[in-house]
Amino acid sequence: MATNQETDLREEFAEPSDEVRLDPGIKSQEMLLNMGPQHPSTHGVLRLVLNLEGETVTGCTPVIGYLHRGIEKILENRPVMGGIRYMDNADYLSPMLNEIAYAGAVEQLMNIEPPRRAQYIRLLVGEMQRIASHLVATGTYLMDLGAVTPILWAFRDREGILSMFEALGGSRFNVNYMRVGGVLHDFPKGWLRECEAFLDQLEKNMVEMEQLITGNEIFEARTQGVGYIDPQQAIAYGLTGPMLRASGVNWDLRVNRPYMAYREVPVIMQVRQEGDCYARYRVRIQEIHESIRLCRVALDKMPGGPISTRTPIALRPPRGETYFAIESSKGELGIYFISDGSEYPWRAKIRGPSLVNLQILPELLRGHKMSDVVAITGSLDLVLGEVDR
Repeated sequence: MATNQETDLREEFAEPSDEVRLDPGIKSQEMLLNMGPQHPSTHGVLRLVLNLEGETVTGCTPVIGYLHRGIEKILENRPVMGGIRYMDNADYLSPMLNEIAYAGAVEQLMNIEPPRRAQYIRLLVGEMQRIASHLVATGTYLMDLGAVTPILWAFRDREGILSMFEALGGSRFNVNYMRVGGVLHDFPKGWLRECEAFLDQLEKNMVEMEQLITGNEIFEARTQGVGYIDPQQAIAYGLTGPMLRASGVNWDLRVNRPYMAYREVPVIMQVRQEGDCYARYRVRIQEIHESIRLCRVALDKMPGGPISTRTPIALRPPRGETYFAIESSKGELGIYFISDGSEYPWRAKIRGPSLVNLQILPELLRGHKMSDVVAITGSLDLVLGEVDR
């Protein structure tokens, strides 16, 4: 005989009878839901104010400013050379690339050309930084969708890159390695050999990672056809980086407007046509493989010679303005300077791709279910230090 407890459970979870079913014509009341600013899947202090009708998102208002780094004003109150260290805090997953953009802007304003060896060093460490950023993007994205193993593997490989950065510049995270006119140090003894061994192991690890993720039916169901962006829409919103190339737009500053050593080292652009969350994941994985290839090219072609150009201790760029942009891990990272001829920038402005790419999020979420909000937001690969700069 069934116990009283079993009877109560059956009654609680039983299908409602026809007499108590809701009329399908009845519309549920719209609900306002705050997601964040400490939600674990936003990877930072991003607040999303969601309008819901049942499980369907009808509107979204991103609210930013909780981090508020104030980096641009800090740059305006520091000597030109002193600003490099603060660039590490913008996209804190790509500090090397931030520093390259900053140094390139000052060099363009002062008409300085770094030595070829310095340019190749920048290409090498920049592509390693791109790999590290994409590893974090992939690992955390899969964790958002319920998989734990990928983030452990991704951080394991990222640790190898950070350890080499520490040997190169003295710090794992805020590296402060770039200098106007070149780089801080040359490679320590055995560093290049260690780098080659790491790239060999990383290639094997990436094959294992893709076997775990790509083709997984749960992952594909959560990402394929979700968060679609057509090419015209991507261009209209000013998207760049993997967000743009995943929608079939052939645009990569390393190819279309090559700078520094990229003028000598051709880049194979990674493009997908699907335009959904799955395509954005695939572009980042493909770019990891392309960055490994570019690192090998830099190692093979690494020229000799000096690592920096002689520059005065107190840099005083001539009066004028400049804009210098590179292809960061998230898209076009641009630095705009106005100089009044002093040691301090009169105006400093950062074009952070995370902020620009965030603009399309309300459009992407509209009409999707609540469970898709995490999948779509994670596919943008936002870093809030670059949004609230």
